[in-house]
Amino acid sequence: MINLTLKNIFLLSALMFISITAAFAQKAPSSAEEIMKEAFASAKKQNKKVLVMFHASWCGWCHKMDTSLNDASVKRFFDDNFIIRHLVVFESKGKENLENPGALEMLIKYEGKDQGIPFWLFFDEDENFLADSRMKETVNGVEKLQNTGCPASKKEVDYFIGVLKKNTELKEDQLEKIRARFRRNE
Repeated sequence: MINLTLKNIFLLSALMFISITAAFAQKAPSSAEEIMKEAFASAKKQNKKVLVMFHASWCGWCHKMDTSLNDASVKRFFDDNFIIRHLVVFESKGKENLENPGALEMLIKYEGKDQGIPFWLFFDEDENFLADSRMKETVNGVEKLQNTGCPASKKEVDYFIGVLKKNTELKEDQLEKIRARFRRNE
């Protein structure tokens, strides 16, 4: 029979508490710099572009964008052409620990801070900026850049298709399938 003293019980309890705490401890999110470094290395190796999407767990349109990119009707087109990475910004109170360090600074650098999310950027495998989710619109005679976010309206989807056409080798029939899928978001 095991003779458990009060001291042994305390030590055993402390070890169990530490083990359980360690098992449930959440790993800190990777930095934007680490994520982008890995994405560019993968893109260079696979001869692909990088699509980075700024998003948050609470963002319904961000989830629609992911659902659209991963829809079976178009997923292969994106997988064949892009290394897709997400950077978490603007998390709700109490969930700020989900944000990627440096992501907000990157969003600011690419003038997306006040654009809403999702906000996306395209880069080539050599880290050159190609395009973002802002399309030109004329409002009251003034030209402005408006975030398309998750493209849904005809005008937003047309812009997205134009960016894809300019920056990928996607064929017209593939672009039309992407157009049809994203139009379902409206």
